Amino acid sequence: MQPVFRFAPSPNGYLHLGHAYSALVNQRHARETDGRLLLRIEDIDVVRCRPELVEACLEDLHWLGLTWEEPVLRQSTHFPRYRAVLETLKERRLLYPCFCSRKDIVAHVATEEARTGAAWPRDPDGTPRYPGTCRSRPAAEIAKKVAAGEAFALRLDMGAALSASGMRGLSWREVGAGRVVADPALWGDVVLGRKETPTSYHLAVVLDDALQGVTDVVRGMDLYAATAVHRVLQTLLGLPEPRYRHHTLIRDPTGQKLAKSRASTPLRQLRAEGWSAADVRRALGVD
Repeated sequence: MQPVFRFAPSPNGYLHLGHAYSALVNQRHARETDGRLLLRIEDIDVVRCRPELVEACLEDLHWLGLTWEEPVLRQSTHFPRYRAVLETLKERRLLYPCFCSRKDIVAHVATEEARTGAAWPRDPDGTPRYPGTCRSRPAAEIAKKVAAGEAFALRLDMGAALSASGMRGLSWREVGAGRVVADPALWGDVVLGRKETPTSYHLAVVLDDALQGVTDVVRGMDLYAATAVHRVLQTLLGLPEPRYRHHTLIRDPTGQKLAKSRASTPLRQLRAEGWSAADVRRALGVD
């Protein structure tokens, strides 16, 4: 089977050297294996992912020398497909609406930590794990809240999902490391969609990898732990399991990973300062 790789940026800001590294590593693997390289625009955040940022992303990638197969998949055009999968999971009683805001969750965790004197469990990203407040809300109360137009998220009942599928010994294939044990319970009841957006990163990424026939997922180590959630969804939905390669992250002089939220220097700024694509490749150590 011909390997299929993909680079999947989110156009909620300008690309930086971290994105360039991941894109170039994907391109290198595709060339070395006589594989295909796809581009996917992960623009489910329709507020922050603006058209001009999509165009800037494509421009930066072309400047780097990347080529990819057409057409480019735009997640914002696939909402009906994601919505249909959410409906299937709801019918299987694996999803529930959660009306808790981030502020509500923070307040609950603070109260419990003060009461018990113990730290509240955190997920692998360091965020307090959702306490399950809405998991057992009565149906009538849920219907009333929905009818009133209250905002909600759709959470996966992780315990029910793991029990329903008998997911013992869940793992993934990490190239160079063999099988890696996955522990999705560490993430708790993750969000798979919202009232206004019928998907989340976790759901969209596994559905689109399957749709596009991706055999090799090459991405940063910041998504290593999230692979456990993706394996749960792949198993629940009967999707194929790709191979994974999680590469090192590009960091700034302080040791922080490059990020749009930290205003890391965009590629277009480097270009304006006189950098060439060859300079970028040399700086990143990618031929």
